[in-house]
Amino acid sequence: MLAAGEIYIPDMSVFLDGSLKEYLQGGGVKGRLLIHTAIIRRFEDNAKLGSSLGILGLEEVAAIYNMASKMGDVTVEYVDMVPRSADPKDPENVILSTARELGATLITSDTMIKRVCEAMGIRHVYIGKGAGLLEIEKWFQRYPDIMSVHLKENTLPMAKRGSPGNWELVYLDNKVLNREYLERVVREVLSTAYSGGNGAVIEVMRSHSLIVQYRDIRIVAVFPPVSDGIEITAVRPLVKKRIEEYNLHPKVVERLERGAEGILIGGAPGAGKTTFAQALAEFYASKNRVVKTIESPRDMVLPDQVTQLSKNLATPEELHDILLLSRPDYTIFDEMRDTADIQLYVDLRLAGIGMVGVIHATSPIDSIQRFIGRVELGMLPSIIDTVIFIDKGNVSKVYSLEMTVKIPAGLREEDLTRPVVIVRDFITEEPEYEIYVFGEETFVVPLKRRSVEVSKRAVDQVLRVIGKYAPLNQVIIEPREDTVVIKVPQEYYGVVLAKSLPRIGRIKRKFKVDIRIEPRQ
Repeated sequence: MLAAGEIYIPDMSVFLDGSLKEYLQGGGVKGRLLIHTAIIRRFEDNAKLGSSLGILGLEEVAAIYNMASKMGDVTVEYVDMVPRSADPKDPENVILSTARELGATLITSDTMIKRVCEAMGIRHVYIGKGAGLLEIEKWFQRYPDIMSVHLKENTLPMAKRGSPGNWELVYLDNKVLNREYLERVVREVLSTAYSGGNGAVIEVMRSHSLIVQYRDIRIVAVFPPVSDGIEITAVRPLVKKRIEEYNLHPKVVERLERGAEGILIGGAPGAGKTTFAQALAEFYASKNRVVKTIESPRDMVLPDQVTQLSKNLATPEELHDILLLSRPDYTIFDEMRDTADIQLYVDLRLAGIGMVGVIHATSPIDSIQRFIGRVELGMLPSIIDTVIFIDKGNVSKVYSLEMTVKIPAGLREEDLTRPVVIVRDFITEEPEYEIYVFGEETFVVPLKRRSVEVSKRAVDQVLRVIGKYAPLNQVIIEPREDTVVIKVPQEYYGVVLAKSLPRIGRIKRKFKVDIRIEPRQ
């Protein structure tokens, strides 16, 4: 226990995570508690910008003052001195310099500030959170079968129970959550992250949002005015699968092992994309490949040999340099959200690095469409050679892309031949989509094959109409890729068009098939 009459100076971290209040209640401070006005000004500036963390800090300062005023052995004083060696724009630097100049004891819960104090010879007390169970963890411990916890002020706590694609939203308690409880949860998470232990890392800290990766739990907190109340979402993976557990077709396994270097993993939120990407990273690592990841946040559970890079803590230029100079065989990008992310994926892929990109999509073709307009059409097969769509935790579709020159589906004239990207079902090798540029627009055309029976019935009805005006034994039927061409003798062509075209049009609309009448040469 420190001697009575000691001078203490708290830094910003102990106000944000609430640890100073607990330390005061436990009798840790006996003497003068100096609160530097640089902290208050920083909280005030943030609060004026609408930051809930700024408001939270001001409320905590007021609570500390009120608590200390009722304690006989603690006196709160405000100081505004700025030592010459301090940077007045940096509150933490001002506090460190003030503590050293006054010979005061600095109170912190930030491990980095603790190390600075040790390096500068500043007396300090570290009150960071220990290795206890977090409040947010207790929900998962109490309900081991839940995927995620959803907490919002003035509502009942909820959770998703089940597995990806097969879950239900359930209430966890009949007690409405208040703001004080949610603030306590946020402070506890911050305290753990500031301590630098227990596997807690602050991935993103903005004025109105906070993202923390705590062990295998991803915690996202949103504050007013961005949200209409404090909301905390915690997500954890329920399963960890190996690539063998997906029961992939042997052709797909061979493709992943030998041929695929531009892989796109698509799926809806919560479908299991990251779980599959994690399995793929371990698969490549087991094949003695150098694997790195770009994550936001870093929530994959991977062996130490796989380096996990944070997209939030590094610039695209920095990631670009790191990955090009360190020469990984494969980079897992989880996940790509905007044009800058896609551009980084494209640059690294064109540089020869094997890329696996994770992207939100509601259907397999949507995964590819996210790239259209952001890259040139001719580059698509060079940067994406395999598309894997995840649905309900399983691989539901695998596409391959190739470039060719042909008349696109739906067009007729031969002078309309142009480069076309064909999207094929990788297993059956059947083409399912064509992507091409017509005019200034890029079209993604599904190749829907009509059943033979429907086409035959439509052609039979058309022939009955034509038979009234031309001999059927001289009529030639030519099935093509997406249409049926009926050729009639040249001398009957005019009368057939004049007499039967309206009825043929009705038949085409009825059966939804494309039938063309052409003169026979």
